Amino acid sequence: MRRSLTHWARTAAVGAVSLVMVAACSGNSGGGGDSRAGGQVTLKINFWGDFGLDELKTKYEDANPNVKISLNTGEYNAQHEDLQKKLVAGSGAPDIAAVDEGFVVQFRGQADKFVNLLDKGAGTYEQKYLPWKWKQTLTPDGKTQIGLGTDVGGLAMCYRTDLFKAAGLPTGRDQVSALWPTWDRFIEVGQQYTAKSGKKFIDAGTNIFNPVLGQQPVGFYDESEALKMDGGPKVAFDVAARTIAADLSANLTAFSPEWNSGFVKGNFAVLACPAWMQGHIKNTAPGTSGKWDVAAIPGGGGNWGGSFLTIPKQGRNVDEAYKFVEWLIQPEQQIEIFKKVGNLPSQPALYQDPAIRDFTNPFFSDAPVGQIFSRTAESLTPQYLGKRNGPTRVAVENVLNRLATGNLKGKPDQAWTEAVKEAEKAARS
Repeated sequence: MRRSLTHWARTAAVGAVSLVMVAACSGNSGGGGDSRAGGQVTLKINFWGDFGLDELKTKYEDANPNVKISLNTGEYNAQHEDLQKKLVAGSGAPDIAAVDEGFVVQFRGQADKFVNLLDKGAGTYEQKYLPWKWKQTLTPDGKTQIGLGTDVGGLAMCYRTDLFKAAGLPTGRDQVSALWPTWDRFIEVGQQYTAKSGKKFIDAGTNIFNPVLGQQPVGFYDESEALKMDGGPKVAFDVAARTIAADLSANLTAFSPEWNSGFVKGNFAVLACPAWMQGHIKNTAPGTSGKWDVAAIPGGGGNWGGSFLTIPKQGRNVDEAYKFVEWLIQPEQQIEIFKKVGNLPSQPALYQDPAIRDFTNPFFSDAPVGQIFSRTAESLTPQYLGKRNGPTRVAVENVLNRLATGNLKGKPDQAWTEAVKEAEKAARS
């Protein structure tokens, strides 16, 4: 679960990609032990988007009668900001916190505030993970592992076949993929759609910016933590600005009630679709089953989102928290999460399991999503995201929103100047 929406949810929710936090409801035995009242432990889990925890919560509680799990979902950015505040304050953080890839370097730089999962035996899982995924939560000296990966967010495009058909566009996934080998062609197809249908083509300009940025060799920061706005961010901003100028966007904030309603009402026909987006679409607009399909993304490749489960040292149920995290990353649970909400595991051996390899999603017109997203994950070369990546992305997204509907509307050059200014401010904060 984005999952990076704004990393969709990764903006509201998400997911995207889930800030999972766990806190004891009673007791006072800090320092890494477990607090219990009458043998009972409550693990509070805070997250954005859909981590597939609703069903697994009951399954885990049935197998562990002494544990109760309290699910606490929230907005993507707010969850990360809240975790940061609690770490600075020295109290109030949960026992388990989900952290998205866009914020992971920021929190990895505060490794002393998290339980070192290597001390819990997590090193036995290193060989099971995609190497780059394991390293994202490992300190540079290799001595502290602050989290275990849940999912990765390889990119595709989800589109409404019924709306495409009504606008005279092809509907087969291979045909649709061939329509837009580049983002310029994507904009042209969008103009054809809006001219024919009178409706908007995409949900939001920010949700074009993020996937295009994810396709670039360098994002907001290089590995020396230098801000690089004239590289990947400029490319992504220009594509998003052209999309907005072409009047293709419904200007809906990801994970807002209006955005969710847009799925139901057909207010847009296509959106960038990391693996974790499948679950959000299905849960938000169940009545659209069979009306969606999955095509290739313009430009090819890229990653958007992918999360980790961490255990802040403040938590009073460290041992029980780790037991839950360890249980959650086992193949049985990872496969169940993928089939229910689409979150693709971070463990590549599972891509060869028939339960994933041969899985087709009936909600998405039986698209072979197991193969589609496994291929993207195996070929990924993720960007270095930087310690201030999360706040920087939010700052630039805010400027894009102003370009779409605010005081910068119709002023792309001025908007870019403002985006650079706000990004530099976020980098210094």
